[in-house]
Amino acid sequence: MSNYEIETKCIQSGWHPKKGEPRVLPIYQSTTFKYDTSDQMGRLFDLEDEGYFYTRLQNPTNDAVAQKICELEGGVAAMLTSSGQAANYYALFNICEAGDHVVCSSTVYGGTFNLYGATMKKQGIDCTFIDPDASEEEIDKAFRPNTKALFAETIANPALVVLDIEKFAKLAHDHGVPLIVDNTFATPINCRPFEWGADIVTHSTTKYMDGHAMCVGGCIVDSGNFDWEAHADKFPGLTQPDPTYHGIAYTKKFGKGAYITKATAQLMRDLGSIPSPMNSFLLNVGLETLHLRVPRHCENAQKVAEFLNSNEKVAWVNYAGLPDNKYHALAQKYMPNGTCGVISFGLKGGRDVSVGFMDKLKMIAIVTHVADARTCVLHPASHTHRQMTDEQLIEAGVAPDLIRLSVGIENANDIIADLKQALETI
Repeated sequence: MSNYEIETKCIQSGWHPKKGEPRVLPIYQSTTFKYDTSDQMGRLFDLEDEGYFYTRLQNPTNDAVAQKICELEGGVAAMLTSSGQAANYYALFNICEAGDHVVCSSTVYGGTFNLYGATMKKQGIDCTFIDPDASEEEIDKAFRPNTKALFAETIANPALVVLDIEKFAKLAHDHGVPLIVDNTFATPINCRPFEWGADIVTHSTTKYMDGHAMCVGGCIVDSGNFDWEAHADKFPGLTQPDPTYHGIAYTKKFGKGAYITKATAQLMRDLGSIPSPMNSFLLNVGLETLHLRVPRHCENAQKVAEFLNSNEKVAWVNYAGLPDNKYHALAQKYMPNGTCGVISFGLKGGRDVSVGFMDKLKMIAIVTHVADARTCVLHPASHTHRQMTDEQLIEAGVAPDLIRLSVGIENANDIIADLKQALETI
């Protein structure tokens, strides 16, 4: 499928039926798979043969959808997880252990900030948060001899910082570690981080990829470009024998597939966090229209951002599609066809006015979710980032009056009309 355009891959990648098989991806709703001999099963457990024996490790429906996302991103291997949080956790824990350190953009989603800054710290993995807009020299100081990865989001949620991927890739590679990028908001329709030097991509497939707010899910995609063997001492989990798998050294046995094989055979084996085949089936239905929905999200968001930017009751608007936005140039470089459908803005009068405005909306719903077909709104300081201190909120790029507006694919005039009537109540 590598020769096809991305629109065709949304439809055709992943599932390739043989003669007499279903044209549409089937739901393999089974925990186990039958074999004729004990030796056949044993070879699967030894990673000597490919095949399915337990859905916690692999399932045909899940694997077909993972392969589709892999081809959309231009990677060599991918795996699905039960959520985007699980994907981000596995992406780091696959190469980190107690005593290690990671560097992370401070503007990442609040849940990720807490995962890396608090939960993984309890496991002995330390994290230094840096301003993604800081100079290379300043970010460089955050790295330590035990640093194992640099992590950031292509478009930060909800700060909407656009990542300078090439700058971050250079910093990571100068220190012999991979750049891991969460590409949830941009999706591979608008940005393919591997083409700019990123090594591993994660997704919360719950968002635009699903597109209908039906299923929570995540994905990890490996570019296959990072040379783990060149930094063998830094990544012993990949390059040295694994005693839990008969002494297999993943890089030596699986080459470019080492990273995802280890994440599947070791982390998924021990920790779970798999998606159900039914959820993967529904995710695939969403992926088939991803290339149609993302441009509409961006088109609507541009119109809404321009409306908000011209309204006298709006204090500020953050959307990279606006020419005067500080990230406009970076967005034009990395995402020339559009960024995403999410806008951040604040109202004159501060936090209380912003919260009151949201309560007056009629069609636009207040929900925790973001990036699906329906327009929705959230106040991060009161909701998703509620556990963060004021100092942490500022560090994460979340102003107290920030409203996160996820623009859907309804008619843009109806979205604007609802915003307008709510603004008139202020």
